[in-house]
Amino acid sequence: MLSYTMKTFRLFLSVFALVILSVSHTAHAQNTEQQVSELYDLATQLRADYGSLSRFYAIWNSPERRERFEQFFNDYSQKLSAYNFNKLSRGGQVDYILIDNYIKDHLYQLREEAKEYNAVREWVAFAEPIYAIEKLRRRGKHLNSEEVASQLNTISTQLESTASKLKKGSTLFPKNLTDRAQGIIRGHIQALKSVYDFYNGYDPQFGWWVSKPYEKLTKELNEYATLIQTKVDPKTQPADDGSGIIGNPIGRTELIRQLKQEMIPYTPEELVDMAMKEFAWCDEELLKASREMGFGDDWRAAQEKVKMSFVPAGQQPEAMLELYDQSVAFLKDNDLISIPSIAEETWRMTMIPPERQLISPFFLGGEVLQISYPTDEMEHADKLMSMRGNNPHFSRSTVHHELIAGHHMQRFMNNRYKSYRFFGTPFWTEGWALYWELLLWDMDFPRSPEDRIGMLFWRMHRCARIIFSLNYHLGKWTPQQCIDYLVDRVGHERANAEGEVRRSFTGGYGPLYQIAYMVGGQQFYALKRELVDSGKMTLKEFHDAVMRENAMPVEMVRALLTNEKLSKNFETSWRFYNNELNRQSMKKY
Repeated sequence: MLSYTMKTFRLFLSVFALVILSVSHTAHAQNTEQQVSELYDLATQLRADYGSLSRFYAIWNSPERRERFEQFFNDYSQKLSAYNFNKLSRGGQVDYILIDNYIKDHLYQLREEAKEYNAVREWVAFAEPIYAIEKLRRRGKHLNSEEVASQLNTISTQLESTASKLKKGSTLFPKNLTDRAQGIIRGHIQALKSVYDFYNGYDPQFGWWVSKPYEKLTKELNEYATLIQTKVDPKTQPADDGSGIIGNPIGRTELIRQLKQEMIPYTPEELVDMAMKEFAWCDEELLKASREMGFGDDWRAAQEKVKMSFVPAGQQPEAMLELYDQSVAFLKDNDLISIPSIAEETWRMTMIPPERQLISPFFLGGEVLQISYPTDEMEHADKLMSMRGNNPHFSRSTVHHELIAGHHMQRFMNNRYKSYRFFGTPFWTEGWALYWELLLWDMDFPRSPEDRIGMLFWRMHRCARIIFSLNYHLGKWTPQQCIDYLVDRVGHERANAEGEVRRSFTGGYGPLYQIAYMVGGQQFYALKRELVDSGKMTLKEFHDAVMRENAMPVEMVRALLTNEKLSKNFETSWRFYNNELNRQSMKKY
């Protein structure tokens, strides 16, 4: 009897173990499915291969690099087309569309580069032999130093002839072609330096033969790049309007192309109209706050009082820490999003140097909160403008933008969820951070009229960014007009306004970056209306879901969260902005 019982018990344990193993395997499979789609391998390989090739073909604007990447993206386009789109999961379909979008954009850029290279080739072809020398350098081939010196000397002679012809002639280039020609010449200098740095001092013959021709040619190439810049057609070169800011307005056609690439189905004019409607709401709220403070309709006087609430020199970091603590406590008290403890633990601070404050006059965020506040070497007037523009009421609106649940948490989660997705866009990055400013306003995060004026300052600023940057790229406004608009319409300190405009047009940001804050924020706000206000998800479920899908155009986030039916030939169509529905949504909190 005991033997039979033991056998039965052992059999039970065996069956139980198999059930547990099966459940565990199923749970793991489901978790894996949640983390990746069928295109995980393709996306991962695409990014890794792109990185390998970029490091190997490191000379930008070279024909070799361009031709290799044309082949690369065409190869991956064929690999992508091998997938049966209709049999993919929704996540797989989204990844298919994102990869296809990524490939097509890069092929477009390469075609444009080829057109521009061929248009200026007459003026840069003399230096093409440098590419061949640099190619040998990558594999460490032993060079005949005397022959290299002779080649460089020949290139130098041809350069002098070409430069003389360019100086004497009446040839003028459109701005985009002078930029391209300069880029090509900078590439020649980069390639030449990589050869010289590799062999000089190692090969005894190399320095003896090559040093002087190298120094001479490098000097002449730099001078030639400067000469090319003087040959820009003034009709295509924005003049200095007195602001000292000379950017590169791209025009309406390119704006629309880039908007489509970012999955924004609006014209520049429609986006300006959207910004004006949001600005009008800000005006109404600003007057309400001004009246509560006892300044009537003189909002500038009310804003001036708020600006003068700045903390003493040396105390800004602690003031920002206090605002952070209040912000995170609010998120937790209202159970708005799951906050990983390590994300809270690992952010830190640094100070922005004075020279960088010329472009970044306000604090920046991410894992490192970068504080913009005066240092002892700044002029007195600049110190005051920096302190006034970074007062606690203004900063209250943007601490959660820069840290949690904004940029720091975004990057933290991107590294942990679906990290194979590399389709970053400012409409997701800045839009999500701005969305929190909109939501926390609705939930009465500002505690006083002073806080509301501070938060409205930044909201107006994001509206103004759309208006001034699009008008600039449409050729309607100059940088100085943009600066004046920020001062007169938003209430910026002039030095800070200059920094913002300089950052927008010469700071290395794309033409659509500044509009991405409010436009992307409105996309997330519309998606919140669709999913949360309708009762389909709670706020926390919505926020957590967004954070687990990684970065991408917001219309694709919507497709994932709503399980929208997608087609292989997807085209952007989501008209997300509705001013009346926005106002109704705000009243829910």
